[in-house]
Amino acid sequence: MKHKPKTVTTLQTKRFVIRKSLIGKNTVIVFINHKNEECKYNHDKVYSQLKVKFDSMPCFEKYGSYTNSKNLPKFVRELDVIV
Repeated sequence: MKHKPKTVTTLQTKRFVIRKSLIGKNTVIVFINHKNEECKYNHDKVYSQLKVKFDSMPCFEKYGSYTNSKNLPKFVRELDVIV
């Protein structure tokens, strides 16, 4: 039995976002930061590497998401793999 590769969905947003509703959806998110640079990351790859951090954030618990409207957060930029 062969496994089909998971389809990657691209989502254009206005900011960096990690949402509970996107976990496991294999979504690549693209946005333009405040310096007019394109930022691109795989939601699941970023979340899986920082799961403990996101899950402990009050905003993630209360609203089901974490956002940054200016840029990729520093803790995400420091990851080896984000796409």
